Amino acid sequence: MRILLGFASGLIFGLGLLLAGMSDPAKVLNFLDLFGTFDPSLAFVMGGAALTTFVGYRLVWRRERPFVLSDFQIPGRRDIDAELVVGAALFGIGWGIGGFCPGPAWTALPLMTPGILVFLPSMLAGMAIALWAKAFRAARA
Repeated sequence: MRILLGFASGLIFGLGLLLAGMSDPAKVLNFLDLFGTFDPSLAFVMGGAALTTFVGYRLVWRRERPFVLSDFQIPGRRDIDAELVVGAALFGIGWGIGGFCPGPAWTALPLMTPGILVFLPSMLAGMAIALWAKAFRAARA
């Protein structure tokens, strides 16, 4: 059941990204181009996502437990460390340069455009380097 619900959630998320045009990096790049071909529609996509999340959390917190788990798995950390700041900065820079973030990058893969064929392997390499660096730092400590 858990796998089926995960698949359905991913499918709905991917379809939403496609319908919103988020698999097109020009949508993001035009949103960031304030003095050129500015396209404010990304703000509406983000606003819709924030509203959906707000309502969804209010509905979920009324339940005693999730559908398929025994309890809610809430992150316990609330601190801001260098790892978080660097990761957020790299994410933002990559998003601004490439026009993709991870979800839309995967939904755009079937298009096989040159941009996605460069971005996706680069993203995966960056994730692997981050894991390696974290393991290296842990081994040295």
